[in-house]
Amino acid sequence: MKTEILPTSQTRSFVTVWMIELWERFGYYGMQALIVYFMVQRMGFDDSRANLVWGAAAALIYVAPAIGGWIGDQVLGTRRCMVLGAIILSLGYALMAIPSTNTWHLFSALGVIVVGNGLFKPNTANLVRKIYEGDDSKIDSAFTMYYMAVNVGSTFSMLATPWIKDHVNATYGNELGWHVAYAVCSVGLMIGLMTLMLMRATIRHVGSTPDEKPLDMGKLAMVLAGGVVAVGLSAVILQYQSLARIFVYLAGVVVLGIFVHLIRKSEPSERAGLIAALVLTLQTVFFFIFYQQMSTSLSLFALRNVDLEFTVLGNHLWTWSPAQFQALNAIWIMVLSPVLAWMYTRAGRSGNDLSIAGKFALGFAVVAAGFFTYGFAGAFAEGGMTSSWIMIAGYGLYSLGELLVSGLGLAMVARYVPARMGGFMMGAYFVATGISQYLGGVVANYASVPQGMTDPLQTLPIYTSLFNKLGIAAVVCTLIALAVLPLMRRLTATHHAHQ
Repeated sequence: MKTEILPTSQTRSFVTVWMIELWERFGYYGMQALIVYFMVQRMGFDDSRANLVWGAAAALIYVAPAIGGWIGDQVLGTRRCMVLGAIILSLGYALMAIPSTNTWHLFSALGVIVVGNGLFKPNTANLVRKIYEGDDSKIDSAFTMYYMAVNVGSTFSMLATPWIKDHVNATYGNELGWHVAYAVCSVGLMIGLMTLMLMRATIRHVGSTPDEKPLDMGKLAMVLAGGVVAVGLSAVILQYQSLARIFVYLAGVVVLGIFVHLIRKSEPSERAGLIAALVLTLQTVFFFIFYQQMSTSLSLFALRNVDLEFTVLGNHLWTWSPAQFQALNAIWIMVLSPVLAWMYTRAGRSGNDLSIAGKFALGFAVVAAGFFTYGFAGAFAEGGMTSSWIMIAGYGLYSLGELLVSGLGLAMVARYVPARMGGFMMGAYFVATGISQYLGGVVANYASVPQGMTDPLQTLPIYTSLFNKLGIAAVVCTLIALAVLPLMRRLTATHHAHQ
């Protein structure tokens, strides 16, 4: 769709997409903050099963956008898929709000979330790309601020849903707090949809070709029917872990194969950009193995080995529940995002901007420092309990690394991939993310605590050992990222020469 003549400013269009992304992430991260705890404490899963189920669910949630991006590009339209995805996500959280400890009910609700995210995520990101198409420095800055929307929404929800859960459980009992918290996630999506309806005129000119045509009800019915099938398949995959492994690894092979096919069949002028995108996507896979620890091993570490009191010089400031520590990631990113966006814009104007590949290498180095911080926590522990301030320091480094890698992953697709492949490549990027989310759950199981082990002195070395190994792995990733910098410079130069 042509966007040269704009009926509204780029900024107003961006703010509209930013707002719906904020509320969608409010719902998603509000659920994520609780889900592993819910499976361990409410459903009675052991650590290993909870980590793998959530790893598989996260993989499905991120794999689904590969299909959703194509549906947005070719079938229903980018804008329509964004709205439809938000509606389905709200339904998924509403299903989790129904009080139940039935495994199939939980897995089916997660399946609905998989379908909703598949439609929402790639198409929302693709709208941002279309708003700023053709301006690389603005795209980097816009996606950094877009990533901030993720963290504004997730900060509030990851602080709110654990508190709501604890308060309702303490007041009313019967474990209702879990389900009230999930209901709040659903309400967040509804607020986001109402906001979008009020501001819809600002993005009327942005979208894919199907958005320009009247809605085809037959195609909509087919997409919804396919969604119902996908919900059932997702529930089965989550129930049977052997299927989850097969699905995730098969998805990896298929996406890599499609990537190679597109590179071979692309125009010579497009090939360098696609190869650069593939190299950076493979690096992203490794990053998200580290990222998945936030909702798995780091969450359970906070439950068992972190002093929940925040004190300074013996003076008590506040107390958090274990789940609320996940909000540190989003808080740090909100602090750092505007600074990095300003730095990128200023560097772009002066012609001294660090390449995306260079930012990826720096990001891995910072992530390594973050995990070593968690690993060294044992040296400061008393009775097996480490200071809450260690978590703040570790999350600060971890979050800076995330901004440098994950925060620019979508900008990487927007910069290097031809517009006609935009929706699919956004989806392929999320598939790579999903594969690494599952692998992250597998890695987290190296710190799986046996059921019945409650002594912090016993659990602490299990976690710190894993964190130190992850720090070493991040150092290796840094060295690899530095080694491919010359290749990335050549590919980028070739890509720009053909633009």
